[in-house]
Amino acid sequence: MKNLIQVAIDSPAAAGAGTQAKLIAKYYKLFHLDTGKIYRFIGKLKIKHKNKFNYLLIKKEMKKFKIKNLSDKSLLSNKVAMEASIVAKDPKIRKIVHNFQIKCAYHPPIKFKGSILDGRDITSVIMKDAMFKFFITAEVKTRAFRRFKELKSLKRKISYNDVLKSIKKRDKNDYNRKYSPLKKTKDSILINTTNLTKKACFLKIKKIMDKKLKI
Repeated sequence: MKNLIQVAIDSPAAAGAGTQAKLIAKYYKLFHLDTGKIYRFIGKLKIKHKNKFNYLLIKKEMKKFKIKNLSDKSLLSNKVAMEASIVAKDPKIRKIVHNFQIKCAYHPPIKFKGSILDGRDITSVIMKDAMFKFFITAEVKTRAFRRFKELKSLKRKISYNDVLKSIKKRDKNDYNRKYSPLKKTKDSILINTTNLTKKACFLKIKKIMDKKLKI
């Protein structure tokens, strides 16, 4: 079995982790999974099947789940995001998602040189023994502005203050939930993107990885 590169990233909402994960995945030829979007996918299921939403439905949908499902732009809505933070508190739902994440982390498709997962409990729960562990963050107002610009580019009618309020509420849910709360593990490298461009952040992470990989 070939030695796989495994990268785990945790971050609060809109810190830039998803963008960096995509850049890292492309450069090192890694399989990428945005785990937060899986909970958004389930959050959307809850909205869509309000009166029929249950664990059996979730299991059924996850069995036929495809990564391309995560490209659905509607998953970026604030309503879906809030539902995602609520369903993510449910230990039974987390267990269902956990099994899928483990498969992606440790058994990526053979064409990839490894895997990179980003989310809220990747370094602390899903990939505890990952070769690289990062905690990416930024000031809350910076994160809110980034998400506001992203939503406006999608022609969403929403104010910056609404986004800021939503981000703060999600932070509270993520950091304080009973099961798998968002936290920086001792062995994770802190990357603050508040004053970093996307390129500068990527180069900072690349330097760390190349040193260990001896590239």
